[in-house]
Amino acid sequence: VQLQASGGGLVQAGGSLRLSCAASGGTLSSFVMGWFRQAPGKEREFVASISWNGGTTNYADSVKGRFTISRDNGKNTVYLQMNNLKPDDTAVYYCAAESGRTVVAGLIGQGTLVTVSS
Repeated sequence: VQLQASGGGLVQAGGSLRLSCAASGGTLSSFVMGWFRQAPGKEREFVASISWNGGTTNYADSVKGRFTISRDNGKNTVYLQMNNLKPDDTAVYYCAAESGRTVVAGLIGQGTLVTVSS
């Protein structure tokens, strides 16, 4: 399975972006999926995760109430709606198979850059 994230860009603080993660070569429906991010000079960190059927979601405290993760198994796609963006949200965002707030199964896609200006 290959993952490709898209939807990043440059946005002003307070703005919104919607990231998408499309899978090819296999199905995401059996995986718990997550979004992770890595800011310049920092380690990769967990952002959000969603269970295989979308019934359970988890968020990092830093994004809770501002970001929403969702999935459409029919489209083999995972989404991250990001509202009220802050400069600290600037990072490369990756989608990946997730467990315990870490990437598993070596399933992580190419990232998409989000830049939030103040």
